[in-house]
Amino acid sequence: MSLATRTLGRSNLKVTVLGFGTAPLGDLYARLDDATAIATVEAALGAGIMLLDTSPHYGNGLAEHRCGTALRRHERSDVVLSTKVGRVMDPRQRPAAPARSDVVSPGFAGGLPHKASFDYSYDGAMRSFEQSLLRLGTDRIDVLLIHDVDVWTHGADGIEARFKEAMDGAYRALADLRDQKVIKAIGVGINEADMCERFARAGDFDCMLLAGRYSLLEQPALEGFLPLAQDKNIGVMLGGVFNSGILATGAVPGARYNYAPAPDAVMDKVRRIEAVCRAHSVPLAHAALHFALGHPAVASVVLGGVTPEEVSRNVAAFAASPPAGLWRDLKSEGLLAPDAPIPA
Repeated sequence: MSLATRTLGRSNLKVTVLGFGTAPLGDLYARLDDATAIATVEAALGAGIMLLDTSPHYGNGLAEHRCGTALRRHERSDVVLSTKVGRVMDPRQRPAAPARSDVVSPGFAGGLPHKASFDYSYDGAMRSFEQSLLRLGTDRIDVLLIHDVDVWTHGADGIEARFKEAMDGAYRALADLRDQKVIKAIGVGINEADMCERFARAGDFDCMLLAGRYSLLEQPALEGFLPLAQDKNIGVMLGGVFNSGILATGAVPGARYNYAPAPDAVMDKVRRIEAVCRAHSVPLAHAALHFALGHPAVASVVLGGVTPEEVSRNVAAFAASPPAGLWRDLKSEGLLAPDAPIPA
């Protein structure tokens, strides 16, 4: 099937409504063999997915390496390539165990033996950008995002210093690269809607990647960030639309929410959403994908995958739109925000 495209905010970039996210290819949760990982990227590109999102964080550069191998087998001009700054790798030191398990992003089972250090300074962003070019084996990146400037990553005590560092340093670096036409769009990639809103008010951003905070399960981004993104013409890419898994698997034993076992309240709400979806013969995961694309500020939903078969299932999920009655029933049951846009 041919995937529809949308313009990414104020940039001139056209992206497919389905993007491919590469966090799992950094050995997230489990080690992957190179052949399967690279074949998965190739399957995404072969299926017509034009947006490829990666980061140095994913396996301390491993996901970028794997993406680069696949990219060299395709026409580079057919791909909108997005990566991130905020971490710099030191190949002479091995990764250290995180000091605070409650504030770091989820760990990776494998990855490259390179130590990552947070660095949101101007020079740090430039070094990160250069390292990404080398790992990806390309001479250009289209979208560059400041990564993980949120409370989830740095804790309540550290976020103010990191935000200031990012705006005084990394933001200026990205703006300079955009002015020089080295990159085409700049933004942030974070897990919190209120931090997206804060960055949107503080700088001149083209796009933002928000993970987990606008989904079929929860819509905190609806109140402040998404209307602001519309007003400022900031293109929104949504990650985590399955909320780390539970909207893909359903409320099964061991279902994950926010990278951890789902609490009882979340399990109960997902069961109720599943019941409405079953009444309309719509798979839960399909409903989750289509709902996320329903907001007019959203340009693309970025989904990961670890096999070519997963990519094929994600693409097929866009073939049939759920009936309008599904959304009406979810709202009448109090399972969706009353003002959440209904997908066309």
